[in-house]
Formats: sequence, C-alpha cells, structure tokens
Amino acid sequence: KNPDMAAKAVARSALGSTPAEARSRVVALYRAWYRDIPYIVETFTLPVGIKGCRTKLREMFDRNKDVKDVRVIDMLVVKGRMELEETHNVWKQKTHVMRFFDNATGPQPKKDFLSNFLEGRD
Repeated sequence: KNPDMAAKAVARSALGSTPAEARSRVVALYRAWYRDIPYIVETFTLPVGIKGCRTKLREMFDRNKDVKDVRVIDMLVVKGRMELEETHNVWKQKTHVMRFFDNATGPQPKKDFLSNFLEGRD
C-alpha cells in the first residue's frame, strides 16, 4: 500500500472530503455571505454598512485560516451555512446579528471588590 494514500484516507472527514474539496466549500460559503451582506444590512438596518460587514466577514474567516484538519473545516462550514440561513431568513433579531461586531476577545474577567474600589468604581 502507498503511505500517501493512507494519509489521505485519514485526512478525510465524515463527509468524505479532501482538503481541496473543503477549501472549495469554504470559498463558496465566503461568496454566499459576501453576496448576501447587502440584503442583511438592509433587512436588519445595520448601522455598520455594507463595507463594515464585509470587513467583519473577512476578519471572521481569517480567524480560522490556520485550521488544517478537514473535519474541523467541514464542521465550521456547516456552522457557517446554518448562520447564513438563520440570518437570511430573519430567524434572528438585530441584536443577534450585532453580536458579531462586539469585541471578539470574549468575556472580560470579573474583578473583585478591592480592584473595583481602587479604581473608584462602586
């Protein structure tokens, strides 16, 4: 048996995709979001505009650009398609869409009483 073939078989996801197929699905998802942004901005009357949404879209895709595992890529594509469908069909409210524009660092650690007191907060 060819060792390269065995490595390729291991790299395939449950959907049976190769890295090239996974990449094409990522590009298709990106294009679908990119084309739908004007509709989303108009439907939800977003204050960030089309250019701001497309910048955020690029940022969201760039966040996962180093993912190499085909199974993880396929999972991210499925989640992205679900988000697109929910957003396009207005199954979300404006606040759900605006959460994408919040700080991406995650929840801030809670400060204890003494830290708040020293900063002059109640």
